[in-house]
Amino acid sequence: MWGWLKSRVSQWLIDYLTRRVKKYEPFAVSSPAHLEDILQPGDILLVEGNQRFSVAVKYLTQSTWSHAALYLGDMSRLPPADGSSAPDTSRSAVDTRPMLIEADLQNGVHAVPLSKYDGFNTRICRPVGLVEDDLQQVLTFMMDSIGLQYDLKNIVDLARYLIPTPPVPVRWRRRMLALGSGDPTRVICSTRIAQAFHSVRYPILPRVEKRTTYTGGPHGYLEDEVLHIRHYSLFTPRDFDLSPYFSVVKPTLERGFRYREINWGDWENPG
Repeated sequence: MWGWLKSRVSQWLIDYLTRRVKKYEPFAVSSPAHLEDILQPGDILLVEGNQRFSVAVKYLTQSTWSHAALYLGDMSRLPPADGSSAPDTSRSAVDTRPMLIEADLQNGVHAVPLSKYDGFNTRICRPVGLVEDDLQQVLTFMMDSIGLQYDLKNIVDLARYLIPTPPVPVRWRRRMLALGSGDPTRVICSTRIAQAFHSVRYPILPRVEKRTTYTGGPHGYLEDEVLHIRHYSLFTPRDFDLSPYFSVVKPTLERGFRYREINWGDWENPG
């Protein structure tokens, strides 16, 4: 009885938190066609979401971005259902559309078409220098995650988002995302992606430890840096934007921006 009640309450919380907020303003919108021209498998698409849950994540992370998804390319990359290594030629044409892998409250980890985020403010973050074998491992990690579901019995993980702007000190807000009795990987999209990159030891925002070593040489001491991987549950969408190891790719600039070719409407000269 108690388990049934918790599941019902959790489902109500999910329905409530995933409702759209009324005042969402798209500013830097790239069409799916423009994104498809620029995106490469392994890229991270950051999204400014328009749900109540998004408002809470943006507040707690002090960021524009509330959601992250990994660009797969198309569903033909997925292995066939029988587990063989041969390409699966049975997939429909619909499955070859450009796809993202993401995690959300309602569907867990799943693949969605790029068109899902048509009309949203987005940003592309690209891992730099990721070798092909490691890229394939990152993609495989995410593809193997498809089907994982959020444990609906863990109400604590959901209830913390009921107040969009809780009075939490800034230094504790990131930790608040990792609280609760459930697996935060199933809730915060960026944690699963962080795990995928950590599986090949690709850095996102590592903790930097400075070490000083006595060398005995003319300079006496040598200072170097040692990187330590942070726990995946502490990663948020904005970390891919802040990371010095991911480049920010802007479709408008990549497609050849020329400001003199802009077709302006009414222009008011401020001078």
